[in-house]
Parts: sequence; structure tokens; C-alpha cells
Amino acid sequence: MAGPLMDAAFLTYEGLASDPVESNLNLDHPVWLLGKYFKPDEEMKKINAEILSKIWMTYRKNYPPIGGTGPMSDTGWGCMLRCGQMMLAHALVCRHLGKDWDWRKGKKDTKYMMILQSFLDKKDALYSIHQIAQMGVGEGKQIGQWFGPNTVAQVIRKLVLFDDWSDLAVHVAMDNTVVIEDIKKLCKSSLNTWGCYGSCSSSHSAGAATTKNKIRRRSSECTCNNKSNIRQRNHASSTSSEDSEKGTDWRPLMLFIPLRLGLSDVNSDYYPSLKVMFTLKQSLGVIGGKPNHAHFFIGFNHDRLLYLDPHTTQPAIEPERYSSIPDDSYHCMYPCFMNFSELDPSIALGFYCHTESDLDDWHNAVKELVIDREKRPMFEITEKRPNHWPPFEYPKRPCHDLENLTSEFTELTYDYGTEDKRFDSSGEYEIL
Repeated sequence: MAGPLMDAAFLTYEGLASDPVESNLNLDHPVWLLGKYFKPDEEMKKINAEILSKIWMTYRKNYPPIGGTGPMSDTGWGCMLRCGQMMLAHALVCRHLGKDWDWRKGKKDTKYMMILQSFLDKKDALYSIHQIAQMGVGEGKQIGQWFGPNTVAQVIRKLVLFDDWSDLAVHVAMDNTVVIEDIKKLCKSSLNTWGCYGSCSSSHSAGAATTKNKIRRRSSECTCNNKSNIRQRNHASSTSSEDSEKGTDWRPLMLFIPLRLGLSDVNSDYYPSLKVMFTLKQSLGVIGGKPNHAHFFIGFNHDRLLYLDPHTTQPAIEPERYSSIPDDSYHCMYPCFMNFSELDPSIALGFYCHTESDLDDWHNAVKELVIDREKRPMFEITEKRPNHWPPFEYPKRPCHDLENLTSEFTELTYDYGTEDKRFDSSGEYEIL
């Protein structure tokens, strides 16, 4: 099992108890882990199993160079990218396996293997470090440059457009405002109705003086609506129940809410609201952290946050068969702990709503527990789009798919219309 002892807290408590998680917990207060409630004095085995079941992404080394000539390791710069991968992986687990799915060593569930396959450290894996880093170029981040929480959210929003198997709708709420009308328009629409962005033959700068990225199509026929992309090829075994589910009037939602909760430190007025976020059944956790030190926060116990830390470097995985990926290194037995007062103010909340009723329930819970109760809520929710905002526009997938890319360095481009121009952000947030 990959390394839980990288955190100093575990070294401090090692030897004092058989369970270092229990040693770090306040047993008089409950533990909340991504919407689930536990009594630490009675349910330590369940707590440990819940943590172990989360997919843990860390730095990797010795993978194929990003862009063909780029870095072969993300040590020192890829921690926020890995945190984004962890949050997305949990959303995919909820989507395909259910939020109560649990991992056991040696258990090779087909859908679970398919999820891991999409995060392998290679250029043709849709959610690989390669694709995320290269997509960040369009958000103003060069390869090897640290991402902020908002940047990784924007990148995931764009990459998910190519995931026909998961068929997620990803919404990033800007200006500290969640617009329910926009979300429901997005989730009740079909990706195939959005049209395509016809710039397939153009060249794009990769941000480096010697690198030009060309996106070419193998025919003049638009391929937006066909299902031949990288994910469809790898996920041909998806079940008929999933296929029939795509015919419903709701596409599962992954919601990001980027926030800044203070200048240099989190304002303590936000602590109660932040705790509430981890108690909601739709919670995907929180990504955040200072430059070069990002974490994936999965819950809290009294005044301490629990998080998975990507800051350990493991060898890249090269599976002989995609159906049997060695997965021990994707699970961590012990979380790390941090006081709320140590949290960096730039964060992004994540939520998953499988159905429209999940979104309505989330809306009502946040309104009751945070917006109507707190003097200073972290964000606002509005039913209708503010009049001073530009009209809502659906994103458009390019008129090509990932299998038709011929360049070693893949830069995908998207058209988000006037809304994207207004909210194009590389890590800047409103100060609350």
C-alpha cells in the first residue's frame, strides 16, 4: 500500500495506537466524509474503509513526456492537477458505481478499471496529466506551471465534453453565484444539440516558441455527433442500462464553485458554512491550497479538515492489460489533517447531482443551512440569470475527436461564446 507516512502527523502518533487515523480524531465529535456521517468511537472500520475507497492521485514519474518533448514527471508542479483528478474520479465513481461503492484489494470491477484507465499517465488517456496540462495552455498556464482551483475546474469542464461514456454536464459557477436556470438548461440538453466549433484545420500556439499544434480532420465531414472518440473506443462494454439512461431528460451534473474566502487567510465567519458543504450528500469535497501545495479535502472532524495529499512521487503505471490495472497505488489508507485556520482562501467546492431532484435537494439544503442562516454566506444562489450577465450559451465541442488528432502535442480548443470571454479566469476570484 502506497505511503501514508509522508505526513508528519503520522510520525508523531505512530506507536501510540494501532490506528493512526483514530489517534488524530476528536472522538467526541462526528466525522463527515463527503456527505456521510460517522461516529469515530464506534465506526472506525467504516471510516477507514471509506477513506481507502477514495481514488488517490499523486505525483508520478517516468511517464511518456508531455507533448512529446516535455516533462516526464509532475513532481513540484502537478499537485493541483492531481487534486482535480481526485475530485473528478470521485464524480465518475458516483456516476458509474454509486456513492456507496467500496474498494477492496484485488477487486477488479470492470467499470472501476475503465475509470482508472482514463487517468493513466499517457497522452491518449482522456483525463491524464498530459491532457490536463496541455488543456491548461488555453487557460494561460504553460506546461509545468502550477494551476489554481478555478483553472483546473475550467480544464475539466472542457475535457468532459469528450467523455461520451460518462455523459456528464460540468458547470463552473462564477462570480460566487450559482444560477439554477443555467444548470438546468445545461443538464436537460443533449451534447449533440450544441453544434460544433468549426476550426478543425487551424493551428494553435502551445505557448512555446518552437511548438505549433495542428488539429486536423481526416475527412470534411463533421464528427461531433459520432461516437468514435477515445472514450467510446475504450468503453464499448458500457451497459444497456447506461445507454437507456442517456435518453432521459437529465445529464448527471458535476458542479464547481470557485471561491476566495479572504485575503491571505480564510475568514473564520466561513467555517460553519464550509463544514455544511461536507455534510451534503452531493458533496465531492474541496480542492485548494497554496502554490505548489494543493490538497483534496474530503471531510472534517470538529475543527480539523481531512484531506488526501498528492505530494508523494510514485512510478507511472504501465498496465499490460487495461482490464487489470495494478491499483494499489491509487488508494491511501490514511488521510492527513489540517486545522481550518491553515486553509488557503482560494478553493473550489465540488458537488455531484445524479438527478434533477438531487440538484433541487442541494439547492434547498444550502438555502436553509447556509444562505438563510449565515450572516455572510460563501456564495449566492439565484433561480434566474442576472440581467447584467451575457446570455447563456451552450459549449460547443470541436468538429473533431481525439482519435483524429495527429500532433504529438494535443491542444484542444472550444468555443464558449461571449460568456467564456467574460468569465475567462486563470485563478482570479472575487474578494468576498
